[in-house]
Amino acid sequence: MAQATGVPEPRVNPALVFVPFLIGAAVAVFLGVYSKVHDPTGEATNQFFFSNTLAMKAWFTTFAVILALVQLYTSLRIYGKASLPPRELPVWFGALHRLSGIAAFLFTLPVAYHCLWSLGFDPTGNTRVFFHSVFGLFFYGAFAAKVVIVRSRRMPGWALPAVGGAVFTVLVLVWLTSSLWYYDTVGFPEF
Repeated sequence: MAQATGVPEPRVNPALVFVPFLIGAAVAVFLGVYSKVHDPTGEATNQFFFSNTLAMKAWFTTFAVILALVQLYTSLRIYGKASLPPRELPVWFGALHRLSGIAAFLFTLPVAYHCLWSLGFDPTGNTRVFFHSVFGLFFYGAFAAKVVIVRSRRMPGWALPAVGGAVFTVLVLVWLTSSLWYYDTVGFPEF
């Protein structure tokens, strides 16, 4: 099928999408195996300027979700699926989309480091912790798949929104099983 410009669309092989998904699965499995075989230290990692490590993790995960909401909104605007505000996109809008995604990912790294290094993965633990761990592993696998898809020009058009939606959804699930639980159980964390 030709585009409106008369230039034929590049031929896309839908099977190509399995490559990023296999890479993402490999990342998730690698992290899962590491967290299972690694002897957890049980020690707190860097808490930066927060009152304790759990407070830092709750704040950082919350910041990541807020930035992911910026990512979601900017992607909807870029692809024409949202129209608020109803004016032309500023030239810096794409940069805002990319930078909010990078910042969200960077906020997750100290949190994941503490989870992997200090706590490990115990599938026999409580249900919330088990699902939180699985969601965390899935997040990094989906993120790896998204990076591969973003960098490829040969993916089907549905691949990036699908994996981007998966990354956003699983980050929210990580937040629900960690930060929200912390706010509800321990209280709103202080700096």
